[in-house]
Amino acid sequence: MTEKNKIETGFASDAQKNPQRVVFVTRNTSAKVTDERGPQVMTYPHLLLREAIALQVLVVALVLVALFWDAPLEQLANPLLTPNPAKAPWYFLGLQELLHYFPPFVAGVIIPTLVVLGLIVIPYFNVNIEGAPIWERRPEQHFRRYAAVIAGLTVFLALFDAWTVLAPTLLIGGLLVWSYYAKPEQSRAAEYLRGRPLSWWLMTWFVAVAMILTLVGTFFRGPGWSWVWPWRAYGA
Repeated sequence: MTEKNKIETGFASDAQKNPQRVVFVTRNTSAKVTDERGPQVMTYPHLLLREAIALQVLVVALVLVALFWDAPLEQLANPLLTPNPAKAPWYFLGLQELLHYFPPFVAGVIIPTLVVLGLIVIPYFNVNIEGAPIWERRPEQHFRRYAAVIAGLTVFLALFDAWTVLAPTLLIGGLLVWSYYAKPEQSRAAEYLRGRPLSWWLMTWFVAVAMILTLVGTFFRGPGWSWVWPWRAYGA
């Protein structure tokens, strides 16, 4: 009979001499991967020199823009004359744009409250841990739910004529429906969209809506909150 192999356990700090490790990986844990550090350089002059060059290039570009194009300044501030419209800062223009379509209570209270509640609730749920593709599990059942949500949101936005929110909603919803029927082997776009999780679709829709609302509120809203083209005068 062959003699049984003797296994001895112990501790060693030399990873190159004792490279074998046993790691147990579960759903809630992952193996710690360590590697050798790459090449390092000093902050000065390698980083600071590049930042100084980038700063000088930016200053020169701003000076050239200021020489050839005038800043869109209006008349002197008059406390007795309120500008029309009185626009909020650019980071609030998207929210202010919603006031053009929805009642003040909806646009100023309900929608911001829902966004804040969503941010509060997310940390208490296991969101996007696995990042599974949206159509990987029970695609037919999920498709019916998502289609119902998109249809309901479309009808709601159409009733208020909120086309700045409706346009990105239809775009993202159309891509979602197309990714369900498209085959991965048809194109790389179909393969990419079918591999995205639900969180990716929600975040893409949110970013698209926020960008369009901010751009429209910044460049396309004139006196009386009317539609204007940014390259034409208000009276044209």
